[in-house]
Amino acid sequence: MTELQVAIDLLSTDAALELAAAVAPHVDIIELGTPLIKSEGLAVIRAIKGAHPDKTVFADLKTADAGALEARIAFDAGADLVTVLGSADDSTIVGAVGVAKEKGKGIVVDLIGVEDKAARAREVHALGVDFVEFHAGLDEQAQPGFSLETLLTAGSTAQVPFSVAGGVTVDTIADVQKAGARVAVVGGAIYSAADPSAAARELRAAIA
Repeated sequence: MTELQVAIDLLSTDAALELAAAVAPHVDIIELGTPLIKSEGLAVIRAIKGAHPDKTVFADLKTADAGALEARIAFDAGADLVTVLGSADDSTIVGAVGVAKEKGKGIVVDLIGVEDKAARAREVHALGVDFVEFHAGLDEQAQPGFSLETLLTAGSTAQVPFSVAGGVTVDTIADVQKAGARVAVVGGAIYSAADPSAAARELRAAIA
């Protein structure tokens, strides 16, 4: 079954802890967004893992260089998964994967900004990453003509383990599952909801 990942794109540890506590019963993976980690540093990774040791904690570093170094510091802080950009050099990805294997953790490659996502997904999968994230960022989603279907088609075409992030909602999560995604990543549809816990529960039910 497709796993549910909540993307916490808030800016304080207290707010992240509050949201994580509300949605943890309904999600498999707790993602700490890049703005959150830039705002609060490694301490927010430690805080979330300490509060939810049974959950997979995903540190969205979007590493572009020094893959081994950045993966190591995130894993040492409690992260279970760390992102490296698909646009990074293969050596950066290989370095991060090496540290992940050493520590029994995982690397996810984020394809944000990569034009031929399916082709790059196959390349990085061969380097040993856990899965590949077909991702359209907030700026791209705001552009005229953006469609989640483009990501789903590319993910299905790649034929590698993948996640989808780009405006997934309760109305589209079934399509994400049908496309074969290993993980559905949901951000605003949870953290901007009047009742984030209820929103996460509804998304979980839609997957099941």
